[in-house]
Amino acid sequence: MKYIVVSGGVVSGLGKGITISSIGRILKSSGLRVTSIKIDPYLNVDAGTMSPFEHGEAFVLDDGGETDLDLGNYERFLDITLTAKHNITSGKIYKEVISQERRGDYLGKTVQMVPHATDMVQKWIEDVASIPVDGTGAVPDVCLVEVGGTVGDIESMVFLEALRQFQFRVGRENILFVHVSLVPVLGSVGEQKTKPTQHTVKELMSLGLTADIIVCRSSCLLEQSTKNKISSFCHVPPTHIISVHDVSNIYHVPLILVEQNIHTLIKSKLQLTQMKDRPDMESWSTLARTVDSYTHKVTIALVGKYVGLEDAYLSVTKALSHAAMHLNVDIKIKWIEAAHLDADTLETDPTSYHAAWSNLKDPSIKGILVPGGFGVRGINGMIAATQYAREQKIPFLGLCLGMQVMVIEHAQNVLNIKDANSEEFEPTTKNPFVVFMPEISTTHMGGTMRLGARQTLISTRLDRALVTPVVRNNVSTTSAASAAEAANKDVFDTKSLPAEPSSPIPTASNTTFTTTATTTTSTSNGSKAYQVDHNRSLASEVYGYGDSDQDTVSIMERHRHRYEVNPLRVHELEVAGLRFTGRDEHGERMEIAELSRDVHPHFLGVQYHPELKSRPDRPSPPVYSFACVVCAHILHPDVDSSTVDVSKAGAMWRDYEQDKRKEIDWIYSPKSGLKKRPVPTLGEEKNDVSPFKISKVVV
Repeated sequence: MKYIVVSGGVVSGLGKGITISSIGRILKSSGLRVTSIKIDPYLNVDAGTMSPFEHGEAFVLDDGGETDLDLGNYERFLDITLTAKHNITSGKIYKEVISQERRGDYLGKTVQMVPHATDMVQKWIEDVASIPVDGTGAVPDVCLVEVGGTVGDIESMVFLEALRQFQFRVGRENILFVHVSLVPVLGSVGEQKTKPTQHTVKELMSLGLTADIIVCRSSCLLEQSTKNKISSFCHVPPTHIISVHDVSNIYHVPLILVEQNIHTLIKSKLQLTQMKDRPDMESWSTLARTVDSYTHKVTIALVGKYVGLEDAYLSVTKALSHAAMHLNVDIKIKWIEAAHLDADTLETDPTSYHAAWSNLKDPSIKGILVPGGFGVRGINGMIAATQYAREQKIPFLGLCLGMQVMVIEHAQNVLNIKDANSEEFEPTTKNPFVVFMPEISTTHMGGTMRLGARQTLISTRLDRALVTPVVRNNVSTTSAASAAEAANKDVFDTKSLPAEPSSPIPTASNTTFTTTATTTTSTSNGSKAYQVDHNRSLASEVYGYGDSDQDTVSIMERHRHRYEVNPLRVHELEVAGLRFTGRDEHGERMEIAELSRDVHPHFLGVQYHPELKSRPDRPSPPVYSFACVVCAHILHPDVDSSTVDVSKAGAMWRDYEQDKRKEIDWIYSPKSGLKKRPVPTLGEEKNDVSPFKISKVVV
C-alpha cells in the first residue's frame, strides 16, 4: 500500500479537498485503484450534529456515516463509495481509546496521547486503507489522506505526530507528503509573496514532517522566480513546487497538475511501477471544456433554510452541475431564504418579503427546488413556494424535507385541511400528515436518524387501484408516543379505512388515473420520437424504467431523516391526486410522491437525498429529470414540457448498478453498524413483498 498525505497551512479553505481529489483522479486515470481518508481534528464523533451554517452539509454515505463534505468531493471525483470509517475525527479516536481503557485492554498502563492515541490513528489508517471502495472488491493501490485544518492548530497535533511515526511504520519509500499553501499577490504590481509558505513549511518541519511536494494556491500562475525562492527556503526542488492558480471551473485542476508533471513526481517517489507514464485525461478534459462552453443558460430558485452558506447545499449544487453537463445548459441558482416567503415576514420585514417573492416570481425562474433541512424556521415559506409551483405548473423537485413539504401543502390547500402539519413543527397537531418515526431515539441526536442506503420499490404505473392505507397495530393516531407503542410490537398490518377522505377533494379530472393516455413527441432537430404514457409513473421514467413491463422495480438511495409521511393519511392524499409511487421494501414508508404528468409537467418529491450519489458521468436521476424539464423550453421549444424524455440519467445508473452491485450492498443501522447484505437485482420484481400489498410484515 502507498500513501499520499495532504496537509495545509496559512489559512483554511485553500482547497486541500479539491487538491487531493484531483491527485486521486490523476492516479485513477493512470490505471491505479485509489481510496481516500479525511482526518477532521474536531472533537465531534461525526458531522451529523454540526450546524450547516458552521460546517456546511453533512455528507451521508451508503453505510449511514454522517461525514465531512470533503468525502463528497472524493466520491464525485474518484467515483468510489466510501464508509464512515474513512472519516477520522478526534472524537472517534478518543472514544475508541477510552473504550479500550475501560475494557482493560491496556493492562493497567497509563493511557497517554503518545503512544496510545497515535497508535490508534496509525492502525485506523492502515485498516481503512485496505477497504475496497470501487465496487470490484479489489484492494486499493494508493490511499490518499487529507489532514483537516492548518498545520499549527493545537487540535491536529496528535494526528501530525501519528503521521510522523507512520512514515517509519510503512517505510519512507511508501509515503509522500503534499503540503498546500497560499501565495498571496499584493500591491498594484502583483508581487507574489512567499513568506506565508516559508513559515508554514517551517512549522511542518518542526513537527518532524518534510513536504515532498508543495502545492501553492494563488490567483495567478506562479512565476519561476517565485518557485525558486520557495525552493531555497523550503528544502524542496523547484520542480516539486506546483502552481494551482484560479481556473474557470474545478475540473481544470487535475489538468493543470498533469501539465506540471505531478504524476511523474508521484510515480518516481512511490515507485509505482504499475502506473502509466501519462494519465488518460481525455474524457476529463472534455468535461472541463464542456463546463466552459455552455451556449444556453437557465435559472432555478432554490428555496432553503441555510442559503446564507452555499456549502450547506453543496451536493445539491454539484448534482445540478452534473445534470447541466449532460444537457449542455448552464443552470444558475437563485438563492431564496424560505423564511422571507412566510406571510409573517410581511409584517416584520416587508422589504425582504417582497424581494423574496419578486425573485421567486421572476419570469426567468424556470424551476423550483426545495432541499432538505431540520426545524420549523422557514417551513411556511417552503409551503408557499411549493403551492406556487404546483398551481403555476412550474417544474418542482422536493428533496427529503422538500417531499414532506409537498405532503403538507397538498393536505392544506387541496384537501383543505388547514391545520395539517408535521409533528416536527407542531408536536400536538390534530392532523399530523408527517410523523416521528417510531424507531428513532427521542433523547439522542447523533447517528440516530434513518441513515444510509435504503431500498425503494417503485410502482411503474399510476393506473393501479388506490391502496388501502397502512395502520400500525390498529393505532389510529401517529403521535410519537403511540407510534413508539406500535413499533414495540414489531408488527405492521393493513386495515381498511373509509374509501374516501372526509375533507373536500379535487374534481375527477385530477383524481382519475385509469384511462390510457399515450402521446408521441418529436423534437425540432429530428431526434427519435419519445412515447409518453401518462399512466406511467414519473418515478419509473426518472430511473430509466419507463418502458419496463414489471409492476415494481428496485433502487437504492441514501437517506437522512427522523420524520416520515403518516401512513394513515396516504389514502386521502392519493385520492386527492398526490401519488406515492415509491415505498420502502415493506410498503410501509413513503419514499416518492408525484403528480401525474398530465396534471403537472414535473412535480416530484423524494424522501431520500439523491444528490449524494450524483457523479459527473452519471447525474442523479431525480435532479437530471428536474433539469430536463426546466431546460425543455431551450432544448425542445416545440415540445410540451410534460412529454420530455427524462430517463437518460436513470438508465445510466440502472446499467451501472447492474454491473457493479448485483450481489452485495452495504446496509447500516445504529444497533448493528455496518454490514453487507444481498439485495435484489435492479429491476427485479420482489415476489415476496409487494410495496402496494401488505399483509403482516415483521419489521
